[in-house]
Amino acid sequence: MSHVSSTGVASPLEASAFFEAQLKFRTDPADLAADLLAGEAAEGGSIVVIDTRSPAHYTEAHIPGAISFPHSIMSPATTQGLSRDKVYVCYCDGIGCNGSTQGAYKLAALGFRVKELIGGLHWWRQDGFAVATGSEAGVLLEGGIACAC
Repeated sequence: MSHVSSTGVASPLEASAFFEAQLKFRTDPADLAADLLAGEAAEGGSIVVIDTRSPAHYTEAHIPGAISFPHSIMSPATTQGLSRDKVYVCYCDGIGCNGSTQGAYKLAALGFRVKELIGGLHWWRQDGFAVATGSEAGVLLEGGIACAC
């Protein structure tokens, strides 16, 4: 018997619902970069990119346009100034870090619309996208590797 199918296989309807849900909760570096290049994170745009790591890690390297908002300080008081009309894309170091998950959970629990960046800063860099350094958000000026999807 196949190892792949030994634990069962979802019906097409179940699989469709599952994968649709994943797309509602996560985004990838190429899609985020496309939105950044299109100005979706600029003033008046529809998304806000949040670096959920410490300010020191943000200063070392961050996604251009991201704001530093460590998940450890997210609360009703610290989120008062956030717009409820935006979609917040949270990221951290990468797959071995759960800071983006914690940040997305906290924001969602407070009533904000959120997505998590798959692979965090690690996959962002792996896909060839530039990073900004220092305390300023910066702006993404060009794309990285074109998605082969």
